[in-house]
Amino acid sequence: MRNLVIVESPAKAKTIKKYLGRNYEVMASMGHVRDLPKSSLGVDVDNGFTPKYLNIKRQSDTIKALREAAKKCDRIYLATDPDREGEAISWHLAHILKLDVDEENRVTFNEITKSGVQEGMAHPRQIDMDLVNAQQARRILDRIVGYKLSPFLWKKVRPGLSAGRVQSVTVRMIVDREEEIRAFVPEEYWSIEAKLIGKASRKSFLAKFYGRDGQKLELKTKEETDAVLEDLKSAAFTVGKIKKGIRKKSPAPPFTTSTLQQEASRKLNFQSRRTMKAAQELYEGVELPQLGAVGLITYMRTDSLRISDEARAAAASFISGQYGERYLPASPRIFKSRGNAQDAHEAIRPTMPELSPDKVKESLTTDQYKLYKLIWERFIASQMANAEYNTVAVDVNAGAYLFKASGFTVRFDGFTILYVEGKDEEEEKEGVLPPLEEGDPLKVSSLDGNQHFTQPPARFTEASLIKVLEENGIGRPSTYSPTITTILDRHYIEREGKQLVPTTLGEITTSLMKEHFSTVVDAAFTAHMESDLDLVGEGKKPWVRTLEEFYGDFAKSLDKAEEEMKDVRMKVPDEETDIVCEKCGRNMVIKLGRYGKFLACPGFPECRNTKRIAVEAPGACPLCGGKILEKKSKKGKKFFGCEHNPTCGFMTWDTPIAENCPQCGKTLLKKLGRGAHIHCSNPECTYQRPVDSKKGAEEEA
Repeated sequence: MRNLVIVESPAKAKTIKKYLGRNYEVMASMGHVRDLPKSSLGVDVDNGFTPKYLNIKRQSDTIKALREAAKKCDRIYLATDPDREGEAISWHLAHILKLDVDEENRVTFNEITKSGVQEGMAHPRQIDMDLVNAQQARRILDRIVGYKLSPFLWKKVRPGLSAGRVQSVTVRMIVDREEEIRAFVPEEYWSIEAKLIGKASRKSFLAKFYGRDGQKLELKTKEETDAVLEDLKSAAFTVGKIKKGIRKKSPAPPFTTSTLQQEASRKLNFQSRRTMKAAQELYEGVELPQLGAVGLITYMRTDSLRISDEARAAAASFISGQYGERYLPASPRIFKSRGNAQDAHEAIRPTMPELSPDKVKESLTTDQYKLYKLIWERFIASQMANAEYNTVAVDVNAGAYLFKASGFTVRFDGFTILYVEGKDEEEEKEGVLPPLEEGDPLKVSSLDGNQHFTQPPARFTEASLIKVLEENGIGRPSTYSPTITTILDRHYIEREGKQLVPTTLGEITTSLMKEHFSTVVDAAFTAHMESDLDLVGEGKKPWVRTLEEFYGDFAKSLDKAEEEMKDVRMKVPDEETDIVCEKCGRNMVIKLGRYGKFLACPGFPECRNTKRIAVEAPGACPLCGGKILEKKSKKGKKFFGCEHNPTCGFMTWDTPIAENCPQCGKTLLKKLGRGAHIHCSNPECTYQRPVDSKKGAEEEA
């Protein structure tokens, strides 16, 4: 009996083939095989939102191969990814292969391991039409918004723009944050810090001003602060009340898609697209010595925190063997998922916890290894005992004034022996306090008043944006990465380091959307739509009704906007630079073309001068001392070269850093990938050191 199993990718097909034997042919659909047409709306909005699906042209060879293979097989299994998108792909495959959708031919794998594949194949089911309809509703919603709104933006703002149900509200969040920052008025405040020395130790410790007569006192001005400092000159500092305690800290739960993207951004400096690419590869399978192709992690698109009993037991076995019984919690850890989480899959975890990162490192790319290590450590740590700290809080009396100091020592390291969760904002570090007794006199080493100003809200990074999108119920784990990629590609936002900043184009487009399509860019409305789509997926709401509820008001808003703006066109002002056009003397402006930003003369069409925008890297050319510029090859790969190229021939694929060679004084370079190291840009110099060397670590970070 011949069986055909259809998955989405060749890598996944290769891994699964190994577990199924000779009677199974495993083929890849290469993603979607049918979609709405590119040249028209493809949705009959007047007749139940009936979609018109067409076979994707570039998939014609794949479709032909699948049809020929299907004719030769007795049984066909649809084994696309275990989510809405995967369910829809299976449904489309059933259509092109003329399969009965009521037949039990749908199988899913939470992990691509022998047991995971065997478990999936042992429990075939019907295609879940509720999930298919949820995907159809989402696709049609996105098509309606994009297809109807984008041409409006072309006419009123600029050709080539796009709007989207999730992307437009995401841009608005970034624009609104920038407006908050601009409108922010800083307020002055002061603090007082005392460095004090106890009688039993020569080491000073830090105490912070709290207030007067036991009440908190906020210092707003220098005059108020100087008055307190004057009083403190004659005050005797003594140890007041000492409070000792034990603080326990629990480990973070295993990863969901959202938290994986956030932590990879914080700890690995990975953009979400890079994170998901490496995760997909780890899920689909990697060739390991002795084991062959094996999926190293469970399915990477999930918002569930559920862990199987088998995985929990495997983690416990590893922990007790590696660290000892005391590193196991008193009872197994069970983490509760968010209220709106889809619980079809487990959290993201290693499929075989016994495969530590060191055991598989040689078989993985650099990105795969870094991400696997992050996932493995987070999961193992999540099943370990709490960390415990001895804490001490001390009141310091100085006449009528009160200072406070605190510190801790590690009582038991617990899970922190392996992993500590990253933070978006730096936390204030506590040190170890010297031995102190109530009533002890204290010597003042220094007493300083410090001026501060309140800070505006921080700009979003990818990590903080994904966190807010998830908290507000906007989009789903699978949409965060493509949404951020799209709004960057459309130049609605841009990166400044790790920060996401709106462009003038993003601000003007958002202003128009807020005025005429307020619901489309309303976070609460978008979250409500997401909840409706979840209800469709659960079979609790008809998908057509969801579309009807949205489309009526949307169509009215579009008609109204067309009428109100029929004679209006919004101009996006060009950003003027201090670079002078050598042909006519005008200051050049930044323009946006199909390949990104470039410099152009504002005197067009009289003057047609254009230039590439040069991005300057740290350091200087080791050959001629000129500036080092960041450049791109024809294939889009980044490299660095001298500003005087081609006269000067210096070029490197390695990244210049803001540090000079201790041997010859030339700029140092950082080589990435396997064998990563720091080396000198001077070809005659032999200086080299590992990347993780303490020297220069700040620049490398």
